[in-house]
Amino acid sequence: MFRTIFCALACASVLHAQQPPQAATPLPPLPPPRPGFSFPQNQTLTYMVDWRVFSAGTAVIHFEAVGDREKLTANADTIGAINLLFRASDQFQSTFDRAKGCTYEFDKQTVEGRRKINSTLKLDYAQSKSILDEKNLVTGKAKHVELPVPGCMTDLLTGVFYASSQPLEIGHSFVLPVVDAMHNVPVTMKVEGRELIKTTLGTFKTIRVQPTADAGVVKNRGNIWIWYTDDDRHLPVQMRARLFWGTITFRMVGNDNK
Repeated sequence: MFRTIFCALACASVLHAQQPPQAATPLPPLPPPRPGFSFPQNQTLTYMVDWRVFSAGTAVIHFEAVGDREKLTANADTIGAINLLFRASDQFQSTFDRAKGCTYEFDKQTVEGRRKINSTLKLDYAQSKSILDEKNLVTGKAKHVELPVPGCMTDLLTGVFYASSQPLEIGHSFVLPVVDAMHNVPVTMKVEGRELIKTTLGTFKTIRVQPTADAGVVKNRGNIWIWYTDDDRHLPVQMRARLFWGTITFRMVGNDNK
């Protein structure tokens, strides 16, 4: 369930395994961060996750500077009664260029029910290709895939937070070229309006953004919204996916510099 938000409209990896690789399609360039924007440094964001009316899990996202790159780490785990229905523990790591936004590596460790998958996606811009190495820890089956990429791309996790680097002007849209294991997907971020959002940390003035895409698991299956703070930081204080099997909401409950 956590991948639904983090993937931000690209294809869920469970469906990728059932579909053949797709060649790269023409994509717009990744827009660079706006002048003066800085990604968080040594900052940890904590979210409580609700599924319908139940407390479903927690998600912790950590930003860390590594030279001229940014490392983004996310851990998501189910909690409480949800574990009796479906236990999940997912980890994501992304490394991207702080100045240009280009992702260099995106790793996933997925434990969902009986499914256990480890994957590493590396982007070699010199050779214009992405390189996926994936292993099913249950069956032992391994997969190696190489596909072309047209240029600088963001990834499934970083895309949610990279949008913070853009102006977010009401009524305007921008496109993020998103790379996943077997797809290159243009994701349109539609800036819809302003809204007050209440969390345990207080009430925030926010800008509501709806990502949309013409490909992926979310197409024709539901909607996603992200509420960013209406300030220079554009922190995502709330994220929501409304799908045919229910609604998942992430609400920020912690914002620590550590």
